[in-house]
Amino acid sequence: MTWPGEDMDWKTLAVLALTLGWVPLAATAAQAQARPSPWSVSAVAGLPEDVMLSGSFRVRQEHLEGQPRPGFNGSDSLTSIRTTLLAEYRPGPWRFGVEIFDSRAYGADSGTPISTNEVNTFEPVQAYVGVDLKDLLGPGSRTTLQAGRFVVNLGSRRLVAADDFRNTTNGYTGVRTDITLAEGLKATALYVQPQTRRPDDLDSILDLEGAPDRESDDLALWGAVVSQGRLLDGAVGGATGEISYIHFEEQDSPGRPTRDRSLDTVSLRLIREPAAKAWDFEVETIGQVGSLRTGLAATAPPANVLAYFVHLDSGYSFDAAWKPRLSVEFDYASGDRPGGRFGRFDTLFGMRRADLAPSGLYNSVGRANVLTPAVRLEVAPSSRLDGFVAYRGLWLASRTDSFSTTSVRDATGGSGNFAGQQVEGRVRYWLVPDALRLEANGLALFKGRFLNTAPNAPRSGDTLFLTFSLIAYF
Repeated sequence: MTWPGEDMDWKTLAVLALTLGWVPLAATAAQAQARPSPWSVSAVAGLPEDVMLSGSFRVRQEHLEGQPRPGFNGSDSLTSIRTTLLAEYRPGPWRFGVEIFDSRAYGADSGTPISTNEVNTFEPVQAYVGVDLKDLLGPGSRTTLQAGRFVVNLGSRRLVAADDFRNTTNGYTGVRTDITLAEGLKATALYVQPQTRRPDDLDSILDLEGAPDRESDDLALWGAVVSQGRLLDGAVGGATGEISYIHFEEQDSPGRPTRDRSLDTVSLRLIREPAAKAWDFEVETIGQVGSLRTGLAATAPPANVLAYFVHLDSGYSFDAAWKPRLSVEFDYASGDRPGGRFGRFDTLFGMRRADLAPSGLYNSVGRANVLTPAVRLEVAPSSRLDGFVAYRGLWLASRTDSFSTTSVRDATGGSGNFAGQQVEGRVRYWLVPDALRLEANGLALFKGRFLNTAPNAPRSGDTLFLTFSLIAYF
């Protein structure tokens, strides 16, 4: 598959992408707003109120030049298509739901970094029963019980999430309970088995073959999240505090060797949401202990785990027509170092797009062995248009471990710890409010000493990553 302008110099492509992406932001903030879409599947079909049918269709074109990860094509293009359909029946307090995800990718070859992150055809990711109980734990309380297959987003979504930027999502099978009390206390507890997407061999993925995803006792996750709003009202104008505990356990299964991870992860989080003419902030610190094997082989030696992660950000929202918010951010995820313990932080099933970088063909900056300060500017000139630009520096937390999710490593530490500088931006525009949306993402990675000189670093020059998407909701 060819990409328009593939013969052009990548810097020219970058200029065009940023220019075209930000043209809509020059429109007046007083632009007349279209009314919400009057149609949906449920509305068009005239379904009763207790029956809900909805879905989405997304087509995305990606192009990458200067692949920073070893073992893949230096440049690549990929067309991803994702279709979802959710049906839910709600008689009284009960809910019965099924959701199909069909995720496909075209234009890949054996050198494309493609996996079950891009392909998972016609899969019932959700098939659940739930019940909503009011006042069970006191006046004003609400308790929700759910069992079956479902998606999960917990807390900051840095540990457990249903990824949306990625072409496939994370599904879980088990039980969960959600509680909300009148005093503002919220809690979620769950025991789930993460679904293993299949098939996962490269030939089957390239051929878009299908097989039922599966769950088993060999892969389990359980824990709880508790949050309380209206904290520190007098000090900082109000904030929400959150504490979570997640245990993750995996074992070898036939034909599927693992590192036998057994991890206990505790998170503390304090957040104040953005508001006009006000400062906001978020602080999250995560500690992780446990054990794992240092390789997939059954003979690989075991190691104790001691890892951690810190996220800090603070921003200010200006009282202006474009609703600008300027923020500074800092993320630190520990890496492995020589010694008796394993120190590389494991983000489990967390998302990366909201904090760090896109996945897809790029997929190079995640929550592992990275130290990265950043500055971000967000704008929303209207209810139909929003965008952001961000700049971040990238360092290795441990210079002897592989950098973030690139697999680039210098075990001697001789290539230093500066990975480079990343500049990215995103623009989204509703062609039809709540029904049809355009999205453009652009990213440039200017490689530093480490990504240029490490022994297995591709000598592919700086990196450019572009995506263009059209998403329909129905």
